Amino acid sequence: MSYTAIKVESIAKRYNIGRYQAPYKTIVESVTKAFTSNPFRIFKKRRDKDDFFWALKDISFEVKPGEVVGVIGHNGAGKSTLLKILSRITEPTAGSADIYGRVGSLLEVGTGFHYELTGRENLYLSGAILGMKKNDIDRRFDEIVAFAEVEKFIDTPVKHYSSGMHLRLAFAVAAHLEPEILLVDEVLAVGDLAFQKKCLNKMEDVATQGRTILFVSHNMGAIKELCQSALVLKNGKVDYQGSVVSGIQHYTRNVLNTQTESVNGHKTAGFTHTFINDNNTEHGQVNNNEPFEITSDLNLSDNLNRIVMHCLIEDAECNQVVHNYIRTKEIGWADLKKGTYRIKAQMPPLWLKPGVYTLYLKLLAETEDAGQVKYLSERVLLDIADKTEMFAGKVYATILPPVKWAVSPVLKSNDFETLDKIKTVKALELL
Repeated sequence: MSYTAIKVESIAKRYNIGRYQAPYKTIVESVTKAFTSNPFRIFKKRRDKDDFFWALKDISFEVKPGEVVGVIGHNGAGKSTLLKILSRITEPTAGSADIYGRVGSLLEVGTGFHYELTGRENLYLSGAILGMKKNDIDRRFDEIVAFAEVEKFIDTPVKHYSSGMHLRLAFAVAAHLEPEILLVDEVLAVGDLAFQKKCLNKMEDVATQGRTILFVSHNMGAIKELCQSALVLKNGKVDYQGSVVSGIQHYTRNVLNTQTESVNGHKTAGFTHTFINDNNTEHGQVNNNEPFEITSDLNLSDNLNRIVMHCLIEDAECNQVVHNYIRTKEIGWADLKKGTYRIKAQMPPLWLKPGVYTLYLKLLAETEDAGQVKYLSERVLLDIADKTEMFAGKVYATILPPVKWAVSPVLKSNDFETLDKIKTVKALELL
């Protein structure tokens, strides 16, 4: 096998914006228009200058066989365009992409489905479009249908399916491909929550089978769980390539961070640096059974009063899982004069499910002239680890608290004389 599965060199993709394009016409319409229209009229429809948009610019990277790479970036960064070029759906404007191995793509779930055909017929049609042979589809037919949970409706036309049934069957076909290289573009957000979990488990199975995968997703938890390395795109260029945790950190710091906000023009004020446990790094790894400390520097260009400090922690899907706030007068600071302050917050053990979270601080206050201000700190990557080995297998719960258990016999009225013979069952403590 080649030592390189995917090799991309200086790929660029340019699209024309606003360029005039004549509609399709029949031969009769074209001949008729040629004799009846003003020959100089067409020049009025063209623009003096075409506008161009570069979806990708000078992209270069390599992926080794068996490597699972998470492709991260904001909307419009060029992730889908890159996968379409690698899938040979579109051609690059410049550069080249060499792929060594059979390629399967999960770019748009439902590609090739025809609403007048039954689920069975669409399964074979979609499988053929995605590169599966009939023998492969026959061999995996029952497995695909069971995965999609549409056994009762497999011979019903797809036009009678609900949108969820349509998506489940489409993903099931695509997910059961057996390529050497798999390109996946944000297809885990299909169906209900239970089916999304099933899709994620299926992707985990594929990732553990030694296949090369490029996985595009906005779910940082799925990226960290499935991928070994990360490729961060920004404005059509490679902004970072390296380890998955550092890639998520880079994306969080440069894309998700919210700039300091203010209402009355105090743009020089706000949080200047936030870190975990005094290690002065841009991300912190904390065990879920240990306390930790948050430190942030606050620079004020005006006097503030009625101050409320907030600490928020969000999961990989931007859901708030922890929120704490305090009025500074409760800790002896009714107001803050202009200057620089160091803020510290002692967090108790959170017992969160291991994974990637983001943490940030927020300040709400009033100035002396009763103007309201709001300052947001940078988002810090919080990597929660589980060192207790408390749980075996996959855990879906967000909070994993320690619980003290006790077991004791229930005594009846005639059992009191034998109370001295009863042995106390020790409490089971999960720490």
